[in-house]
Amino acid sequence: QVQLVESGGGLVQAGGSLRLSCAASGRTFSIYNMGWFRQAPGKEREFVAAVSWSGGSTTYYADSVKGRFTISRDNAKNTVYLQMNSLKPEDTAVYYCATVRIPTLAPFGSWGPGTQVTVSS
Repeated sequence: QVQLVESGGGLVQAGGSLRLSCAASGRTFSIYNMGWFRQAPGKEREFVAAVSWSGGSTTYYADSVKGRFTISRDNAKNTVYLQMNSLKPEDTAVYYCATVRIPTLAPFGSWGPGTQVTVSS
């Protein structure tokens, strides 16, 4: 198991960019597939992106963010990133990282506190 802490959220105008980071504790970070999820007010938590454990060679994206968001990882820093470009108001949500199973993309383990992303129109 790893403990996760997200950061990098904030308030940005539509069309802007943000880079989220997720710092993981534990020496076994590199063996986990990692993902980002988000939860908007009044909605269920949804999948955003995932990256495989093997050096991040395989990535997965929700259709709603494909072409705008990029997930990556740095195993030496125990960190996974989410670069978000061309942000839209509908991207407003609390963003969480998690360990995930591939290919189901189902999260498992504990959640971090999340980081708030607010996109103004």
